[in-house]
Amino acid sequence: MTVVSRKLFLIGPGYSARELAAICKAEGGWTVLGTARSADKADALRKDGIEPVMTDDADAIEAAAKDAHLLISTPPGDEGCPGFDLAGAYASSAASVTYLSTTGVYGDLDGGWAFEWLPANPGSKRGERRELAESQWLNVRPDARLIRLPGIYGPGRSPIDRLRSGKDEQMVKPGQIFSRIHVEDLASGLMALIEHPHLAGVFNLCDDEPAPPETVMDFAADLIGVKRPEHVTLDEADASAMARSFYSECKRVPNAKLKAATGWRPQYPTYREGLTAILNAEKS
Repeated sequence: MTVVSRKLFLIGPGYSARELAAICKAEGGWTVLGTARSADKADALRKDGIEPVMTDDADAIEAAAKDAHLLISTPPGDEGCPGFDLAGAYASSAASVTYLSTTGVYGDLDGGWAFEWLPANPGSKRGERRELAESQWLNVRPDARLIRLPGIYGPGRSPIDRLRSGKDEQMVKPGQIFSRIHVEDLASGLMALIEHPHLAGVFNLCDDEPAPPETVMDFAADLIGVKRPEHVTLDEADASAMARSFYSECKRVPNAKLKAATGWRPQYPTYREGLTAILNAEKS
């Protein structure tokens, strides 16, 4: 499908956003811009082929947003999305607006499926902040895409890296299950939405197989030939309050809506293909 605009403006050009930028650059013919708060950040963006837009330059932000596909990935605070404060006033001039949210807005479903039509019911402060940020963007762009993401992994940010950094125990809670997404599949899913400009609303973006975290970690350990982490209960674990909080919610995340609407399919349908690809890429 033909993309009317070939201009991408990243509000918060982090790990996931840069993967989408890489797709655009590989395809050719795209202008990719991203916000920067310092000269060092601006230089880093230029090295990646992203044109920096300083966050204290309102005129530059307005110009960058015009006719662009706006991708917002800044983490929210108590007042909502910082990216909204930067570019919300210019969202009406953008070709599309896509906000990267979290499946945390669904709250705890006791292992049930987090379908997009379910009402938001966040059970954590993080989830409440994301719901507020979603509403901010919807207020100025009713056709915004709200992308609800589970755990993101990829090169440099995967169970393989955690094991190599010395992870020797894994929290286990009976019945606990999570969904996840490889960062390359995340980016290809976003591009699929850009290629279908008429689509709006909530979309889950995840792989095909929710799995218990200990199953994923054990697979990663076997894959790289290290000892599996010791399975410990939440009470026994040496973990931060943040890490423990993720175990207070349990849900499975479907991706059928995005597949049906765009034809998108994940290159890595489960953690097994995704982790294997990360390891193989290291060897090549």
